[in-house]
Amino acid sequence: MPAPEPPPPQSTLPETTARFGADVLAEAAARARDIKAVTGGPPHAPSVPVPHVVSVPAPPLPDSPAAGLPAPAHGLERILRGPSGLGTAGLRLMPREQPPPPSEPSAATVEGRPVPGLYHHPVAEPDPVRVEEVSRRIKSWALDEVALYPKDWEEQFDGFSVGRYMVGCHPDAPTVDHLMIATRLMVAENAVDDCYCEDHGGSPVGLGERLLLAHTALDPLYTTDEYQAPWANSLHADAPRRAYRSAMGYFDQAASPSQSDRYRHDMARLHLGYLAEAAWAQMERVPEVWEYLAMRQFNNFRPCPTITDTVGGYELPADLHAQTAMQKVIALAGNATTIVNDLYSYTKELDAPGRHLNLPVVIAEREGLSDRDAYLKSIEVHNDLMHDFETNAAALAADCPVPAVQRFLRGVAAWVDGNHHWHQTNTYRYSLPDFW
Repeated sequence: MPAPEPPPPQSTLPETTARFGADVLAEAAARARDIKAVTGGPPHAPSVPVPHVVSVPAPPLPDSPAAGLPAPAHGLERILRGPSGLGTAGLRLMPREQPPPPSEPSAATVEGRPVPGLYHHPVAEPDPVRVEEVSRRIKSWALDEVALYPKDWEEQFDGFSVGRYMVGCHPDAPTVDHLMIATRLMVAENAVDDCYCEDHGGSPVGLGERLLLAHTALDPLYTTDEYQAPWANSLHADAPRRAYRSAMGYFDQAASPSQSDRYRHDMARLHLGYLAEAAWAQMERVPEVWEYLAMRQFNNFRPCPTITDTVGGYELPADLHAQTAMQKVIALAGNATTIVNDLYSYTKELDAPGRHLNLPVVIAEREGLSDRDAYLKSIEVHNDLMHDFETNAAALAADCPVPAVQRFLRGVAAWVDGNHHWHQTNTYRYSLPDFW
């Protein structure tokens, strides 16, 4: 094995990546694999357009120069080329060139209107063939596999349009099977939110116990034989636990151990955010704006974009996912998309029983603004978060030219845009306040 070349001076790669040896990076990058447990097929590039939102430079093709990229650190050029040696001739770590980004959709194909002044990127309508198939499969799963809801909730389930949501958020998913990984988890998460916290019998009283027991459907209990059986039986006790157990089972079949553990961690974050909001409800307290935003960094969409690699059929290695810069990008994406939800669901929550906390309500209360001015300030908060997300994602892409990082950042950006598009166009659930 030839001696490695010395590192270039003042490398721009993050310290975590720069200290990886070539062999470690090669082993990590080789884990970017197709989800064989789900599809059984070889790796292949996505066939649907990926919207280009963040200025993430596309990785070079294997035989083209890496023009414009920072000089690779010690041994990194080898990983950028991909594995070599016996049996690796057919492997490519680089995604194939992506098709051009979709053109802005015409008004005739899009329902609803965006929040005026909200910074966002228009995307094409999700593939209707995929939407129909995912919608069919998820309804069958909800009814036949986990008995998720009674007959009188069917209209609400259909109105949620979860198939359209997930197809729009994961445009690089290779197959419908991959899309179903995310769709089951999304439905299970919403079942917990609705049944434990909000619309369908939810209450802040006793929420901690319910969330803890449900979390064991994601992060299983290991105990003595005497007590293992009653715990296992408890996973069938209610719809949220049945949904969590089933959806996580499918996810575990498709994901690597590190991807599954990453998801469990983010779900624990989510549940912690639920508990903070429940505590404020019990105390009848409106938090400070910064406190509300801290809660929303936990009670947000983060578990969804963090699995974009699993749904895309590859893996962002744990060492790269855990970088501080990557964690900041994912957190900003979750924060921005959650404020989108606050803005589009504002009138829906005002019409619901009780007092619902959202950013406009908290700003109005804590800063003494009118409802309109608080809503407009919330738009500014969202826009600042979006700009920070894009700036940090672009900086990370430039500093860490590893193909899996580039693709993951594009996937998170696509999730951010798809999430906004679904909120904007889901007129069954959302309507805008009359502030303009």
